[in-house]
Amino acid sequence: MELVLLTLHGTTIFKNIFELQPAQFAIFNKSGFYVKKYWSLKSEPHTENFAQTCNHVEFLLEDSIKRQLVSDVPLCTFLSGGLDSSIITKYASDYCYENHLPQLDTYSIDYVDNDKNFVKSDFQPNSDNFYINLMVNKLQTNHHPVVIDTPELAEALYDAMIARDMPGMADVDSSLLLFCKYVKPTATVALTGECADEIFGGYPWFFREDALTSGTFPWSIAINERQTLLNKDIARKVDLKNYIDFRYNESLNNVEILDIDSKETAEKRKISYLTLNWFMQTLLDRSDRMAMYNGFELRVPFCDYRLAQYVWNIPWEMKALNGREKGLLRYVSRKFLPSEIVDRKKSPYPKTHNPTYLAKVKSMLSNIMSKQNAPINSLLNKEYIMNILETDGKAFTRPWFGQLMTRSTTYGLPLPS
Repeated sequence: MELVLLTLHGTTIFKNIFELQPAQFAIFNKSGFYVKKYWSLKSEPHTENFAQTCNHVEFLLEDSIKRQLVSDVPLCTFLSGGLDSSIITKYASDYCYENHLPQLDTYSIDYVDNDKNFVKSDFQPNSDNFYINLMVNKLQTNHHPVVIDTPELAEALYDAMIARDMPGMADVDSSLLLFCKYVKPTATVALTGECADEIFGGYPWFFREDALTSGTFPWSIAINERQTLLNKDIARKVDLKNYIDFRYNESLNNVEILDIDSKETAEKRKISYLTLNWFMQTLLDRSDRMAMYNGFELRVPFCDYRLAQYVWNIPWEMKALNGREKGLLRYVSRKFLPSEIVDRKKSPYPKTHNPTYLAKVKSMLSNIMSKQNAPINSLLNKEYIMNILETDGKAFTRPWFGQLMTRSTTYGLPLPS
């Protein structure tokens, strides 16, 4: 086997320490250290018509889900009532019935008083409970809601950072860590709907002109706000925009555009490549670390390499059928899911809307920053952060991490003093 020494390695937060990138392996022997990439997406002409494409997608979905249902330990699905988790739960429930297995266990996450405090937004247009109940009643699963209180959610920020080995995505991390913790006593493996948005084009930035023409990673356009967070002495030495521009252009140079690609398909290949290789990797790392911290395993059938490869080459006009996010996936699932689920607008990972969480993390961060020797004061712009605290996070007008983080969650991760 011929091995090629690669000059590009995955970066880490430590100088001169690198990690293997996805679909790479390494061999170290007396001849040296070698890294080889064993798989990558290939741009190829899509030759199947619409009906054939639908059948092919449906086959790959079912096969991927059923393959990942094989387990010798208790298994469940995470059910949010969204399109992706509902598809997986439907196939998993059918599998249990067909193989005379016990009733499928499903789990959902919610927060104390979220029903009272929910605020509708462009990114989170509705809460999950109605849709969860719809699927549970349809499939007759053995459902278990996990309800987390806000003090616990804030306190788990520390464990979540330890699980990450670095600062992460605030309560988006700590809530998943707690979710896995509470499911673990009754199940060891869960199937989730993650990666469907990356594979099938489900995020708002696939459709928003300001994101498509931003000239940077579309989920991370608040560069000036990030730069301002840094201590002014550090900010003079660290130019975030130059670094981000370098990684952005480096990534786009790896996208293979076909001569037969329409203008729209070519543009969407680029943003899809960025999403798959950056955003999806971040979410997969988060899922794996939060789960494994609890000795729990999360499986992601939508990330099956065969499905990813096939959908990669489906023309955008077909993938975004009827101009909808995940339009093709919606069409395929219409024959086995309720229309309310199929037509539901994408809603992100459930978050707390309880104002007591905001109050708690404000107190935690204020206490840390009040200490003169706290490392955060030598790293970050204390004046700017205090302004964020005083305005309850309204200093951030744009989502901080894609559609997931804004306001209280922008500073929801206290640093150890």
